Amino acid sequence: MVLPYLDGFADAVEAAERSETDPETGKRVKVEVELCADAPQLIVPSRAGVDLVRLLGRSTRFRRTAEQDPEAPFPAPPRVPLLGRWLTHFGERARVPGSSLLLAMSDVLVRHWATGQSSLEDQHLGALLAWIDPPEGRSGAEAAQEAELARDAAGQLVCPPAGPATDPAFDNKLLAPAIERYDRARTAFAAAQDGLEADDRLGALTAAEREIRALVESRTRPTWDAVWRGLDLLAELPEGARVEERWTRDRWSFTGHRDRVLAGEPPQPRRDDAVTAANKLATREREQARLEAKEALDDPLVMAARRLSGEAFAGEVVDVVMAYSESRRPSPRPLVTVRTDDRPHLGERARAYRSLGGKPQTAEFVGYEAGPEGGLLVLRVLDKMGRGKEPEEGSVPEKGDRLCFTLFEHEPRGGAKLPDPEETPWTHGGPPGEEAVPEPADPVTEEDVL
Repeated sequence: MVLPYLDGFADAVEAAERSETDPETGKRVKVEVELCADAPQLIVPSRAGVDLVRLLGRSTRFRRTAEQDPEAPFPAPPRVPLLGRWLTHFGERARVPGSSLLLAMSDVLVRHWATGQSSLEDQHLGALLAWIDPPEGRSGAEAAQEAELARDAAGQLVCPPAGPATDPAFDNKLLAPAIERYDRARTAFAAAQDGLEADDRLGALTAAEREIRALVESRTRPTWDAVWRGLDLLAELPEGARVEERWTRDRWSFTGHRDRVLAGEPPQPRRDDAVTAANKLATREREQARLEAKEALDDPLVMAARRLSGEAFAGEVVDVVMAYSESRRPSPRPLVTVRTDDRPHLGERARAYRSLGGKPQTAEFVGYEAGPEGGLLVLRVLDKMGRGKEPEEGSVPEKGDRLCFTLFEHEPRGGAKLPDPEETPWTHGGPPGEEAVPEPADPVTEEDVL
């Protein structure tokens, strides 16, 4: 079910440009490549589901098929290792801040709604939804407590856990006896002496199988409905202005892994080498800073928190004085006076940034007009005013404008580039030696073959 869903996004592509290093000149050049027009998205109920996806990928991507190892006693179906590679990719991508390829519904909901529960309690999807969207006439706290603790006449939870952990009362009182009945029915069917007896026992076996299916559905269907209910609530929220660029990075990630699979590259290793690990860490740090900046620009409530911490300020422009740089070719450097009630942590010549047409415009802190307590601060605008002697229309704030400046950059800078594999010291995994030997599959255990 998962692989056909993923395959449905692999063929629809569009032309895109990206920068690559020319092997002959060493310069960065623009090349035209394929980019998947869209990417699949996997939604799991809670954070434990993300861990399970990662574990499933880890346990299946090295399984050997009959084609790979004809002597294997229990070969995996041909597409199981491929599924493991994709699940591993989604699990790794879930660790990148801002990625949406694999999401835990509970984590997404708590980013938009606040509850009176702890972070651990918010991982119970039923209780979280009950708090966010309680039944009419009930408070969120009451509905959440009922969703977490209420049991029916048979002693079963009204709102079963989303998994992978299950309710012991269900396992011991309902599921285990049903499995025992199924085992007895299967044994009796195998021991049937004639056709009539086999038909009777086949009916008992079928009934036992249906009972197990019904029990499993009774525990999983509430979670299925809860995830869709959460999606309906999220669909009512307005889309952030900068969400599309994060999704584009997810599309690049999906396209890149598709290309690696099609090229016949081996599965992801169990442990990353030093260079790969450093690249992953740098990517996650960069994306975390970018996500925090973009969320603040998209969400006034997030920006309010940054203002309270002194990382941003908002105010009204009370004066604009045109000034110019002292270079040979003078450029506009207007001085803008802003009245604000915020208390930003501004040092000498500190940089401040505002969004202008979707791009950051930089200003430099000049000083306070009447001391820090006066609430009047002067900024010198430095860029995004065009190439002429006079600034372009709309590029300079005007008196009466309401502006919001941040002390953090809107596009975080990347760190120093890591050396190529050939130039990496041997202490950090290089230079590369012989071709890597494919990693063996995990040893087969009793749990693998029932």
